[in-house]
Amino acid sequence: MIDAPPSAVWATVRPLDRHVDWMVDAEAIRFTSPRRRGVGTTFECDTRFGPFRLTDAMEVTEWREGRAIGVRHTGVVTGTGRFTLRRVRGGRTRFTWDERLAFPWWMGGPVGALAGGRVLRLVWRRNLRTLKRLVEGRSDQAAP
Repeated sequence: MIDAPPSAVWATVRPLDRHVDWMVDAEAIRFTSPRRRGVGTTFECDTRFGPFRLTDAMEVTEWREGRAIGVRHTGVVTGTGRFTLRRVRGGRTRFTWDERLAFPWWMGGPVGALAGGRVLRLVWRRNLRTLKRLVEGRSDQAAP
């Protein structure tokens, strides 16, 4: 739960290239399409998990302004990801992040996905805590 309205959360997650501000595993984002937002936007994300580094190629498959962003991972690791924002009581936001990833054989395939998934869940939880702090801090600054 983020103690800020969905508009404040959306203002932080909408600029895809700024996800490096709150995703500890994302080091850099480069757009590979002229678009910077919306369905059809493509980009590469330099990703780091401890000693492991890879470039994650993604395409935006869903863009519901202020409500959801969906992506398809099309690089070495494949799958889908989706953020959703929903207003809840007290003007707060329920931010949900769902990922379904498949690892190549040389990263352990399904076994690697199982083990890696546990590590990734820890990383993603940390990312969500960072997003919460970032959004709530900006909300505090914006308050009169």
